[in-house]
Amino acid sequence: MEQDLSRIGVSLPENLLVKFDEIITKRGYSSRSEGIRDAIRGYIRYYDWMSEVQGDRIGILSMTYDHSQRGLLSALQDIEHDFTSITRSAVHVHISHDECMEVILLHGDGKEIKSIAEKIIALKGVKNVKLTTIKPGEDL
Repeated sequence: MEQDLSRIGVSLPENLLVKFDEIITKRGYSSRSEGIRDAIRGYIRYYDWMSEVQGDRIGILSMTYDHSQRGLLSALQDIEHDFTSITRSAVHVHISHDECMEVILLHGDGKEIKSIAEKIIALKGVKNVKLTTIKPGEDL
């Protein structure tokens, strides 16, 4: 079955496009469009997985961000303070002069864990966020 295709325009920083082109070449994609479609499918799968995070969960939220981004540190602190009831520990690492990594260990309701991740993902200056959760006592 043939699908209708929509053409869109996307603006990207040059360094991001260069890295993306390197990856699609290594992975053998025939075009940027094919790589973008695959990346969007992965993003949708991750979103769907996050939608299922509920009930009692233990989570690891890792992020990297540009600490020189105006207002970001204050926004991160506000979010983290809003979720003190589920935060068990946090580790902060300086990667470079402007880039930091933070790992937050969480335990509580999955909806709250998902909520803190979504709030952090939405902040300008946050480069990436990865959330991993398990149900306590779950056999892995």
